[in-house]
Parts: sequence; structure tokens; C-alpha cells
Amino acid sequence: MAKLLEIAGRETLSQLDYLGSLNIQWWATLRGMRAALPLVGNRHRWRAAVHQMLDIGVDALPMVALMAMCSGFILAMQGASELRRFGALHFVIDLVAVGFTRELGPLLTAIAVSGRSGSAFAAEIGTMKVTEEIDALKVMAFEPVEFVLAPKYLAALVAVPCLSIVAAFFGILAGGLFMFFSTHLNLLLYFRYVLISIELRDVVAAMIKSLAFATIIAHVGCLEGLRVRGGRSPARGSIGRLRCRRADGDLRWRRRKAG
Repeated sequence: MAKLLEIAGRETLSQLDYLGSLNIQWWATLRGMRAALPLVGNRHRWRAAVHQMLDIGVDALPMVALMAMCSGFILAMQGASELRRFGALHFVIDLVAVGFTRELGPLLTAIAVSGRSGSAFAAEIGTMKVTEEIDALKVMAFEPVEFVLAPKYLAALVAVPCLSIVAAFFGILAGGLFMFFSTHLNLLLYFRYVLISIELRDVVAAMIKSLAFATIIAHVGCLEGLRVRGGRSPARGSIGRLRCRRADGDLRWRRRKAG
């Protein structure tokens, strides 16, 4: 029982430490984001933020559009199979429009961006940490948060909501294609019904969720990169230490056996 409580307490403290590190990093990034803003900030930081926007947003556009179209077509098809029994096939338009605008658009975008750009942030910053580039920035009086994290966070805040809008559009378009092939509903009429179904609060909720997802993806990816330990030499990393311990243990065992 004591061992179980010890493990639970250790894991709780570890998670609280992780959340605290995320909070500290978030505030530090907010303070350093002024240098990455256009007009008032450093043009080199703004240029880096624009490149990150292209990497996060434009390069991920085909993946997000394909995921949204497949999900929208499946959602419309499954919804129509149930609503057809009650003669309420027209409610498929509301289901697809509101579902993608409020929920599925930001969610599919977050899944795509976290798997693509979040891991890229962690790998890039982890490589900089291992090769001591982060330490070199500190030696040259550059703030690593302002130099590395702020452009990525600003790019995520811009690109993720834009991708959510694109995902919602393609998901709704896929629902329109299904309605056209199943009921021969004109696409212009379909989009008119879509505009009637969507309310302003749905769009606002989607944008808030997109900003929250962008914050989580950017800071978790960057924090995982900054928490990397070790160096370019295998002997300086965790794997190297384990190898040294194993070699030392083998040597002691052989000495005892020989003795």
C-alpha cells in the first residue's frame, strides 16, 4: 500500500511539474512575442514566423482537406441512414454544418497539426538542445524563448484557425456532394441552407477551440524538445549512461567469477 501511494504521489508531482513548466513557458513566450510581431517587432523574427506559418498551414492543407472531406462524407452518409427512417433527411445539412463548424473542423485540424507540426517542433528544438545550439544562443545574449518559441507560437495562432476554417468548408462540401448524389439537391441551395443553420456563436466557439488547440500543440511540442537531455556523444546521453553501468556491472561480475 505504501509503495502504491509512493508511485501515485511521484506521478502526481511529475504531472504538476509538467503543468507548471508549460505555464511558465507560456508566459515567457507571451512576453517574447512582441519581437515576432510585424511592424513593431524584429523583422527577422517575423520572417521566421511567416516561414513557420507556411510549414504549419500551407503544407498541411492537402492533409486537412482530405481528412475533412472523408469525415464529412461519412458523417452525412451515416446520419442520412438513420434520419431517412423518420423522413428527416433535410436535418443532415444541420448535422454536417453545425458539427463541422463547431466541433469536427477544429478537432481534425488539431489532430493533423499535432501529428505533423507538433512532433516537428519537438524534433527541431530537441536537436538544437542536444547539439548545444540553445546554449549558444544564451552565450550570444539571445533569449531562446524569443528566438525559437515565439515565432512558432505566433505561427500556430494564425495557421490553426485558418486550417479549421478550411476543414469546416471541405467537410461541409463533402456533405453537399452526398446530398447532391443522394437527393439531387442543388449545391447553391445546399449552401444557402448551411448559412441558415450556422450561427455566429458556432463560429466564435470554433475559433476559441482552435486557439486553445494551437496553444497546446505549440507549447507541448516545444517543451518536449527543451526537456531533451544528453549530447552528441552517446556516452553523454541516457543511453550512454545505461551502457556504462551495464559494462561496469559485467566487469565486476567477471572479476568475481575469476576470483
